Amino acid sequence: MTQTQPLGPILHSFFTSHLITVKGLRPASVRSYRDTVRLLLLFIAADKGCKITRLTLTDLTFDRVVTFLRHLEHDRGNHPATRNQRLAALHCLFDYIAGREPDMLATCQQVAAIPVKRAAPPETRFLERDEIEDLLRHLPRSGLLALRDRALILFLYNTGARAQEVADLRADHLDLGEHPLARLHGKGGKWRTCPLWQQTAHLLTALLGPAAPPAPGTPVFAAHGQPLTRHGIYKIIRRHASRFDDPRTGRQVSPHTFRHTAAVHLLEAGVEVNVIRGWLGHADLATTNRYAEINTRTKLAALQATEPNDVSPGSRTNPIWRSDQSLLNWLASL
Repeated sequence: MTQTQPLGPILHSFFTSHLITVKGLRPASVRSYRDTVRLLLLFIAADKGCKITRLTLTDLTFDRVVTFLRHLEHDRGNHPATRNQRLAALHCLFDYIAGREPDMLATCQQVAAIPVKRAAPPETRFLERDEIEDLLRHLPRSGLLALRDRALILFLYNTGARAQEVADLRADHLDLGEHPLARLHGKGGKWRTCPLWQQTAHLLTALLGPAAPPAPGTPVFAAHGQPLTRHGIYKIIRRHASRFDDPRTGRQVSPHTFRHTAAVHLLEAGVEVNVIRGWLGHADLATTNRYAEINTRTKLAALQATEPNDVSPGSRTNPIWRSDQSLLNWLASL
């Protein structure tokens, strides 16, 4: 049966039943899987010289998957990290096929064994404290849009929320009482709670209207009565913060820049890394630990930049902090 079975039914089941119902992926994640599968089908159809509607399960061969991954890097110019992201989607797809089509098990096992490529993580760029202060100081102060934009930027910095989490924020996700909180719906359908500064709570109260409580499903950040999208949030950030772009380092301020900024500033304030992990909603502590590495590098650069000129060469190559056992123990604990 597998020899002539069309791809349509199993792909439809993969997206609607497996990704959405079973795994509970967010729409943005489902779209990422969709784009990967679409690229794969177009590539296989071109390689076979037929229409996509003519493809069958047996056209999904190991050799074609390997060639497709090579095509992504060499012909489309994808970074290894992008190639790895596409491969993760294919691993998930072939794992699903293996559980439903035993005849495809051997091929699915081969695809599952394709390793990811080692790739340096993208450099994490953030705003310094004086840049945040300067940004907030020069934001417009009059008009409803000015209030919305100020509340949006302060909320991003306060919570380290992802753009999609902000787009999904509703009035009933906020508690703006004596101890203000925000409940954020993150990746994997997980919820987390973030405390809010009083100034953030005051701006949100003014934005939602203090006269009468808003309806539970009211979007917190909206435009023309509709909730802001990720793209809309991006445009607002670019409008106000593009002047902080740094061509020398490649930093381009986006909503995610505020997530990195919140993490680094929390670490600088002495907040324990595990607390920051919960604050940002990281599933893996290793994801949070990179901020500790960034912070250490920043401090080292500052230390070297302010080192007196008459310091002996031995002191320059072996700064005293490297022999500080308490600091080394702390770094090892991360």
